[in-house]
Amino acid sequence: MQVVMAEEEEVQANKAKEAAKKWLGKKLILKGRDSQVIIDNEEILNLFGLSGTTVNETGFEALIEKITPKIETQARDAVFVFKDDRVNEFQPEIVGSKIDIPLFKQVLGETLYNPEKGELEVSLILTYPDITTGDINDLGIKELIGRGSSEFAHSIPGRVFNVNLASTRISGVLVPPGEEFSFNAVVGEISRETGYQSAYIISGGRTVLGDGGGVCQVSTTVFRAALNAGLPITERKAHAYRVGYYEQDSKPGIDATVYNPTADLKFKNDTEHHILVQTYVDTKTMKMRVDIFGTKDGRVAKISEPRVSGQTPPPATMYVDDPTLVKGTKKQIDWSAWGAKVSFDYTVEKGGQMVYEKTFYSNYQPWQAVYLVGMKE
Repeated sequence: MQVVMAEEEEVQANKAKEAAKKWLGKKLILKGRDSQVIIDNEEILNLFGLSGTTVNETGFEALIEKITPKIETQARDAVFVFKDDRVNEFQPEIVGSKIDIPLFKQVLGETLYNPEKGELEVSLILTYPDITTGDINDLGIKELIGRGSSEFAHSIPGRVFNVNLASTRISGVLVPPGEEFSFNAVVGEISRETGYQSAYIISGGRTVLGDGGGVCQVSTTVFRAALNAGLPITERKAHAYRVGYYEQDSKPGIDATVYNPTADLKFKNDTEHHILVQTYVDTKTMKMRVDIFGTKDGRVAKISEPRVSGQTPPPATMYVDDPTLVKGTKKQIDWSAWGAKVSFDYTVEKGGQMVYEKTFYSNYQPWQAVYLVGMKE
């Protein structure tokens, strides 16, 4: 009996050695619900069982210890605090997940002997929260229905401050069914008196310092969220020229400027339930996100690839003498941008039927770079 077992172990060991050779120079990607972990070649080799087992126990325990913090998620109850027609605190429920150890071990063993795959879905057991958003509010705010994002790297401090401030005044706003959202109405007056700092804005055909520069970063992100949610856009105006911030993570033409009272961003809640607007700003990564929550009704929104035509180069750089700057120094106060005509189609379908369609147009002027030149002795 012992001889037979020894022979089986030797066969297993030889199989493991042959399979291990095929993994040389390769990595294994383990995928969870919203994350992934890369296992390097040395870790893979440590997973092979050489004495009668497909998976080495010590290596497997080390692997579980490594991937658990990244793959597993704790279930979380929903939080919904509603006061004075505004949501003061909102966190949707989170469905948790735990690694199904026996099943994962079995599938991992099979994968070790099939290096061609290169990746593996980690077997999970879902755990559910006790309280969901549907349990604690009767407004129909149950799930994410739309999301927009944007980046604002290289913004000056005043602009970053204003992006964050305007975002806080949008976050938590409820839009009842059948009513229209107005960005200007929600944000209110934008001035130094209402807390905004000085940053670059477009005014009078120039880029100049003014109160509230950066607020359009928020309106642009709200515009993208509303498009993603499939909501009718009732008012939107493009910027005068192509602003670099809005093309850091997007094609041209998907922006929205605001300037009270001449330019506003508006959309209509044509769903049967309230919708909630939530904003998130990360001043370290210089990224922001706008989420719209409500109840999904089967609508599917699509935007076409932007069509760019009529591109025109920026005018020659302008140099302006400035007696307040030391002679020999230069200070850039405006940045060049190509002019262009941009359009894209926005369609919303429900049950296979078109319920809304619109083409958005942007006519961007060519923009010249402007430098101040020091004249002060």
